[in-house]
Amino acid sequence: MRLRRADHEIEAAPVEALAPTPVLNTAARVAPHKGTKRLGDLVTERGLITKEQLGEALELQRVSRKPLGQLLIDLGLLKERTLMALLAEQHGLRIVDLRRDVPEPEATSLISEGVAQGLGVVPLHVREDGVVVVATSEPSTDLLDKAEQVIGRAVQLVLAPPSDIAFTLGNTYRALNDVGRHLNAYEQTAAAAAAAVTVERTNVNALRIEEFDDDAPVVRVVELITTQAVRDRASDIHLEPQGDDVRVRFRVDGTLREVLTVPPGMGPALVSRLKVLAGINIVERRRPQDGQISTEIDGRALDIRMSTVPTVWGEKVVLRLLDKSRPLFKVTDLGMAAETQRRYRMVVHSPFGMVICAGPTGSGKTTTLYATLGEISTPDRNVMTIEDPVEYTFPTINQVQINEAAGVTFASGLRAMMRQDPDIILVGEMRDEDTARTAIKAALTGHLVLSSLHATDAASALHRLLDMGVEPFLITSSVLGIVSQRLLRRTCEACAEVRRPTDDELGFYRAMGGQPLAEFLYGSGCNFCAGSGYLERIGVYELLLVTDEIKELVVSGAPDNALRAQARKQGMRTLREEGLRLVAEGVTTISEVMRCIYSL
Repeated sequence: MRLRRADHEIEAAPVEALAPTPVLNTAARVAPHKGTKRLGDLVTERGLITKEQLGEALELQRVSRKPLGQLLIDLGLLKERTLMALLAEQHGLRIVDLRRDVPEPEATSLISEGVAQGLGVVPLHVREDGVVVVATSEPSTDLLDKAEQVIGRAVQLVLAPPSDIAFTLGNTYRALNDVGRHLNAYEQTAAAAAAAVTVERTNVNALRIEEFDDDAPVVRVVELITTQAVRDRASDIHLEPQGDDVRVRFRVDGTLREVLTVPPGMGPALVSRLKVLAGINIVERRRPQDGQISTEIDGRALDIRMSTVPTVWGEKVVLRLLDKSRPLFKVTDLGMAAETQRRYRMVVHSPFGMVICAGPTGSGKTTTLYATLGEISTPDRNVMTIEDPVEYTFPTINQVQINEAAGVTFASGLRAMMRQDPDIILVGEMRDEDTARTAIKAALTGHLVLSSLHATDAASALHRLLDMGVEPFLITSSVLGIVSQRLLRRTCEACAEVRRPTDDELGFYRAMGGQPLAEFLYGSGCNFCAGSGYLERIGVYELLLVTDEIKELVVSGAPDNALRAQARKQGMRTLREEGLRLVAEGVTTISEVMRCIYSL
């Protein structure tokens, strides 16, 4: 679950008209002017950091050899856009807004993707006098010389924040731009097409090695699809046979986008290639299968969970992408309202009992649980987890992977953990009565147990446990609290503008108790949000604490609405109320609340 992009406190300077100027003047070549102050002097004179902090950064720079500005950002001492303003003053360069300034094909064709990534530059456009305008976050004379040598033309440097440069490079040099050539090569290779059609009748050991060599069209198409998915921040890839073609869709910020269609004959070959990578049976096509792929894309370590299911048109594949290099969130970063966060942190610091995170698939439950572990895990505690699969590894936590073939299930693994002297136990998911009962017994015997549960909201999670067959007195004796959550797409800050909601949206907003607002923010669509108006997501939470009054209702068999009403009396803010709060703050839109949270 990712929550916010880089800062936007200091807006980029307006993009001025880049009038033709001699490229080799001091400004264009970013040669330091005589008497120009060093970056370290500028940041200390402005009071942005202390001299002691600068000294520590310079000492670290001697070891890492990173640019000073990037180190100050990494250390949290400086904001990206603040750094750009200082560099612009230091070198006499303009700042461009890559959220709005779209790179032109004429310019991008002059530099290959590898060179642009290596230099950290984005070619923007070609001026009338033939000078190529190139954006960078680390201006230097050496960089200017290299860019001119590669392009073969005069270059004018402009400035943009590092995160904007990286984001624009991923959007500009699309991995799928080259996929058509490989699709044509596959169709023209009759032998490969025949092998794909007959793969079900072919023994895996009889497959020819050249079908899956590194240059085979099928191999390259799989690589391009996964690479583009990572660059688009996709959480899932869907390969769906549709009869006339195979549709490829990415789930980005919780919604599916179609990105590609491939010929139907290539579908089985793509699935077979993915099965080989995941180490599962490529011959079996009649039953669902699961596997896992470990790989590296654009220098980022990735775990890919693969699931196949047979449909009337062939096997459908879903790939869940887990970026192992992604930093884990803290509880303070999740997006909880201040009071909800205070109450949640209080309950998870209990010495024993059970805390449940409830919600549907893809609502961010695992991220919340991992953030909670980061909050309560200390060197004097034995923390153990049992997961299927282990999505992210912690160096100081003992994590157990489910392996049903070896007899390691949630229930059996939990029973084994009880003999390992644990203080805190995380159960990846309570799927059945046996697992739920074992987890509750652990909570009743002096352990703090964290777990996830598929349920609509916090109140219905209690009834979900009852539905599993767990007795009410066991639930009320063990469960401390239930946090339910959803993920809402954020309105893109780069293109947010005031707009009037539709009549249906306004009617919903008023009916749900939304406060009257003078203006509503909507994203108009830009480079960063791919025209959707939304960029990344934020968590919405409700927290039900199992008080004495709630316990009495559970034991008496009260319905969901009674539990919810009592929880609200005791201070619980519902998902709907929290969603409307985010609308009022301009973080998201009414339509997004309707899509993710609305219920009758």
